[in-house]
Amino acid sequence: MGQQVAKERFSEAEYARFGLRLKDSLLALRELLQRPGFGAGQATVGAELELFLIDEGGRPLRRNKEVREAAGDERVVLELGSFNLEVNLTPSPLAGRPFTAMADEARAMMTLVDEAARTQGGRVVPIGILPTLTEFDFTRGAMSDETRYRALSRGIRRVRAEPFRVQIQGVERLELEVEDVILESANTSWQIHLRTPPDAFARVYNAAQLATGPVLAVSGNSPSFLGRELWEETRIALFEASADDRDPERPWRVDGRVSFGSGWVEGGAAELFEHSVREYEPVMPVMDDEDPLAVVRGGGVPRLAELRLHQGTVWQWNRPVYDPADGGHLRVELRALPAGPTCADMAANAAFALGLVAAMAARPGWIADFPFADAYRNFYRAARGGLDAMLAWPGRAEPAPAAEVVLDLLPIAHEGLISVGVDETEAARHLSVIGERVRARRTGAAWQRAALAALGDRPGARAAMLERYRELALGDLPVHTWPEPL
Repeated sequence: MGQQVAKERFSEAEYARFGLRLKDSLLALRELLQRPGFGAGQATVGAELELFLIDEGGRPLRRNKEVREAAGDERVVLELGSFNLEVNLTPSPLAGRPFTAMADEARAMMTLVDEAARTQGGRVVPIGILPTLTEFDFTRGAMSDETRYRALSRGIRRVRAEPFRVQIQGVERLELEVEDVILESANTSWQIHLRTPPDAFARVYNAAQLATGPVLAVSGNSPSFLGRELWEETRIALFEASADDRDPERPWRVDGRVSFGSGWVEGGAAELFEHSVREYEPVMPVMDDEDPLAVVRGGGVPRLAELRLHQGTVWQWNRPVYDPADGGHLRVELRALPAGPTCADMAANAAFALGLVAAMAARPGWIADFPFADAYRNFYRAARGGLDAMLAWPGRAEPAPAAEVVLDLLPIAHEGLISVGVDETEAARHLSVIGERVRARRTGAAWQRAALAALGDRPGARAAMLERYRELALGDLPVHTWPEPL
């Protein structure tokens, strides 16, 4: 979705040409992945952090383009909502001290964006869902002034003629109907990229699918939306509904455009790209002038611009990424975690996730006796129930509370991090944040709920909670150390 899009309206002929190019791109990708040595290289990790812009009253500030210009840093890019920005962190080797580097850069970038926001009368906050959002924040005028986002909106509405219906049953119930994809902007996330060689891709991807449930359970930071108490990670249900392109004409398709998936991967990255092309209609048929098959058969590395653009409009919670940079490589993108509460918390979440992925990818025998349905249930149970969710795990006779499962998994995550070259003190320090968070039962979601309960029903309670949250979030002490809400 970061690619340039020059126009927002396309003909049916353009969609047809784009579909043919996608088929050629899949053939080119298959041939490229079979090339000896392709995608080999040092394991690296990167991240993207999405942020909300707010005004002095805690309300969303629709000035992301002005804030980006004031920041003057190419790592800062626009998101769908005009009150959102994204920060792209610099990839670093997985070996050594990657999570400290990640936290340091995220902290520096948040400071930069916050200072830029102040030139526009605003501030920045890292939080999964902004608690002060109202229904009136999701008009078409709230969309970023970018051609690609207008094209995305038109493309999704071409596929789905009906309004988007949101129904979430949590502590309270939310029912909502909107005409556009702008509800996507209610969610901000912390997305982790792991460079992965092609021959290990299926093992790493399946391990990421397995790991996501327990990591999400201990990372909740989105307990409410539009004034209703919903899931620990309401983002999961909200994002799936806000970009669901299924309608009565597509009853045969199991997964929406945002999904966890429906089975373990056996054929590597190509299997996932082929699934996206087969199951999901293009929404932005922007053509490149490259012939991908000619490039591959000439010994080159193709851009595969059309395939990358299409894949950027299919939002699996764990997603394959093809990147032509540095001779070409693959990444697994872990997309399910929320932004915030602090850079220390986000680095710890990344360490826990990647430690589990490394450990379980190295022992793939677990997959024979662990049904995909259990990983699927883990994911949605974790999103709904957080630390209280009942989770299954390979080798366990029966599901157990997530808090118990997470504590048992920390040594496995530590082992995984050490096995890929992470410094022992680095691994121990960041994983200890996860352990202490569980013991204190203090996630970002738990703190938000407690703060609102302490404030009661008085007017402005959510804005007051957000103000205190932001003060603590930018202070960067992990959430389990935050003082009790007053």
